[in-house]
Amino acid sequence: MTSDLPVILASFFTAGVEWVEAFTIVLAVALAIGWPRAIAAGGAALAILGLLTLFGAHAVSAIGNLRIIQFVIGVFLTLFGMRWLAKAIARAAGLRRLRDEDAAFAALSGSQALAETQGAMLVAFQGVLMEGLEVWLIVVALGVQTGQTEVAAVSAVAALVAVMGAGMMLRAPLSRVPENTIKYMVGCAVLGFGTFWMLASLGYVWPIGDYALPALMAFYALGGLVLIRTLQRLER
Repeated sequence: MTSDLPVILASFFTAGVEWVEAFTIVLAVALAIGWPRAIAAGGAALAILGLLTLFGAHAVSAIGNLRIIQFVIGVFLTLFGMRWLAKAIARAAGLRRLRDEDAAFAALSGSQALAETQGAMLVAFQGVLMEGLEVWLIVVALGVQTGQTEVAAVSAVAALVAVMGAGMMLRAPLSRVPENTIKYMVGCAVLGFGTFWMLASLGYVWPIGDYALPALMAFYALGGLVLIRTLQRLER
């Protein structure tokens, strides 16, 4: 699609969910050993993610064969979107517990891992890195395929700033963020991107062109709602 909006929204909301979870970890560490050390550890992880983004985008682009790139990215996004959408559907249907940032924060705050400064910094570093890896994968995949890596990266950084700003103001886990709803929407969007590009790479010509992308997203969203209702009835 010619518009940057789908890439901006997918990157921003994917990153937003992951940064919320990363902030919960950094907050627990900060309260144990102080903000400067916690931010330094988290910042080191973000620096690595930035380098990985540059390297990843260059490495994928170096493949040269655009159809292979499109197929690989399409398959990855399809699997990624299916995983997020399946989790969101299971949670919405009551088959899995919703993520509770307050509970996650309480559990981590009472962990022995935060008893020593070095161990606590390692927790913050690993937490931000692991949560950020999914952000990195989405930024590289969407960026390379659309030629908008900078747009995707800036969107992810904007989400980081928004989450950090809100978290620093509240000094509490961002438990009111509707993580499952966001994961549901992102899952539909990413699954739509993946399906669109994977089939296009195999030679399928979409009859309505780029307009098939929002149609696919709407199809997965409606299908997910039907599945949630069905699972809820079966559960009863």
